[in-house]
Amino acid sequence: MNKIITFLLLLTSGLSQAQQLNCTVTVNAQKLSNANQQVFKTLEASVSEFVNKTDWTGQSFKQNEKINCSMYITVLSNNSDQFTATIQVQSSRPVFNSSYSSPVLNYNDKDFSFRYTEFENLIFNPTSFDSNLVSVLAFYSNIILGMDADTFVLQSGNPYFEAAQNISNVAQQGGYKGWTQSDSNQNRYFLINDLLSPTFIDIRQTLFDYHSGIDLMSQDLKSSKEKIKTSLSNLSKLNKSRPNAFLTRVFFDAKSDEIVSIFSGGPSISITDLVENLNKVSPLNSTKWALIKY
Repeated sequence: MNKIITFLLLLTSGLSQAQQLNCTVTVNAQKLSNANQQVFKTLEASVSEFVNKTDWTGQSFKQNEKINCSMYITVLSNNSDQFTATIQVQSSRPVFNSSYSSPVLNYNDKDFSFRYTEFENLIFNPTSFDSNLVSVLAFYSNIILGMDADTFVLQSGNPYFEAAQNISNVAQQGGYKGWTQSDSNQNRYFLINDLLSPTFIDIRQTLFDYHSGIDLMSQDLKSSKEKIKTSLSNLSKLNKSRPNAFLTRVFFDAKSDEIVSIFSGGPSISITDLVENLNKVSPLNSTKWALIKY
């Protein structure tokens, strides 16, 4: 009997180590009047358990290695078991020899509708479409993993992006918005296809080079800033062929505030060409770039 208990404890321990995400989940249904708020609390707990306890990679992560992220679901309407919502997905990764975490992803998906019955089990099957809720959560879990991996080793996020693309392809049979190119030119379909496309390799190169630079901050702040500046200048190549590209906007949605902070203090470097480049590749953030001053 003791051997059985010991085996079960070891098995449980192994499963807990296999989880990769440390995700804070929030379900906000304040826009709904006279709604049964208990359903949304149950949904929040179910999503949190699903995202955090699913083994997405088959690899063991220690607690301090798990990726810090969040999913903020805003419910816009609800009719019986049908829900219309948005989901904002954010993630960050630690900077070497620092207590600071650098934002990697900050994406707001407005094409999020799903069916959910209180207390139903959320189960992910990569080969079949069973629930748009599960598919969207699994998709973004893999996007988080892929983008995080890309910040450490160039293009090492491919296995996770390929898993996300498979989820996208399978989910198209469900008929929900956000999975096909006919829905919009800025949705889950384009997000994953662009991430895997050679056309947009400069985005992934910049993601890696940028974080290689930010990891140097504790050693040589000025050299770190120069490296980050160079990484951002690489986006001008993509901008010439794909101005205002979707992935460029995704990158700056996560990074714009941090970029302003990095280049508005510390050791001085030349920023004139940096600001000119930023205004070209991300004109939507021009008011932020104007704040970069010494």
